[in-house]
Amino acid sequence: MSFKQTISTLTCILLSAANLIAQTPNKNPYNYKPATPDGTGKFYMGREIAQVMGFEGAAWLERDTREEEENTKLAISKMPVKATDAVADIGAGTGYYTFPLAAKVPQGKVYAVEVQQSALDYLKKHAKEIGVNNIMVVKGSAYSPNLPDSSIDFAFMVDVYHELAYPHEMLQALKRALKPGGKLLLIEYRAEDATVEIKPLHKMSKAQVSRELKANGFSLLSSKDFLPIQHFLVYVKN
Repeated sequence: MSFKQTISTLTCILLSAANLIAQTPNKNPYNYKPATPDGTGKFYMGREIAQVMGFEGAAWLERDTREEEENTKLAISKMPVKATDAVADIGAGTGYYTFPLAAKVPQGKVYAVEVQQSALDYLKKHAKEIGVNNIMVVKGSAYSPNLPDSSIDFAFMVDVYHELAYPHEMLQALKRALKPGGKLLLIEYRAEDATVEIKPLHKMSKAQVSRELKANGFSLLSSKDFLPIQHFLVYVKN
């Protein structure tokens, strides 16, 4: 083979490799930019992921005005669960939703999933104090709720999803944990409503939530705005 033929062959190989790289999807679903106030500088599908509110904010979760502001009793009453269902509260915090849900599924169970040890300790202690036996406290991770495959009928996140450091991985893990036809509820402050006095990165629009859920194998089953300041979005596992 002549020198020119060798150069031509190498050029073809390099061009083919470049084309292959260009056609290969980027496996990292995140990109990074300078962080904005309350943001992490990490972006998913055009949305900056918000900073996490630590368990130090537990008092805010248990504030006396929360029921009036958010109508949490109505939210719980509208959750599509049966008495025998296995339910997962992702980012359970103080158990503000966990404990009422345990009463709603007396023949089932509620997995209270948290990553913060202080929250896990609090949930275990409180469940013991009030004698609730169908709550399972689970230490999750930033990537997964650490629940067995096909183990839950219904999962929900209340003002949690926008703070997930790895929403793609978490949604994939939740999809595996849900039984066939299992449902996922997201309650998020409405970004479309300027009168909702919550920091911008801690609100989400229905369009953005649905875009992200669809990309991870979920279909919107119902969208309700009966809550004063939050979306009530139910998705089903495809």
